[in-house]
Amino acid sequence: MAQLVPSVRGRLDRIGIFLSALCVTHCVLGLILVAGLGLGATFLLDPAIHRVGLLLATLVAGVAIGIGAVRHRRAGPFVVAMTGLSFMGGALAVGHGAEEAVFTVIGVGLVAAGHMLNLRHA
Repeated sequence: MAQLVPSVRGRLDRIGIFLSALCVTHCVLGLILVAGLGLGATFLLDPAIHRVGLLLATLVAGVAIGIGAVRHRRAGPFVVAMTGLSFMGGALAVGHGAEEAVFTVIGVGLVAAGHMLNLRHA
């Protein structure tokens, strides 16, 4: 059982990194497709996508990085990831567009960095 927790945490960290990359891709491609080509605004800019993404990021980071912080007793990954989640939450507070994309990209970058730090300290 003791070996199962690090395995699950490592998988969750990798899932968190993947979700962060997926989020950045959605953000950048969304801006290009909507602003540049006028395509997909209804779907790509739907606020529900961003709320669900923040919920998933919070759950995955909370479990993976929370377990890691308890096991390796380092606050760095937790602080970095939670700062990222704060930026992602801030992105929900601004309107769609460049500001939202900047907040989101900074946020997911920090969340991914928190997951990477957590993996490094495993």
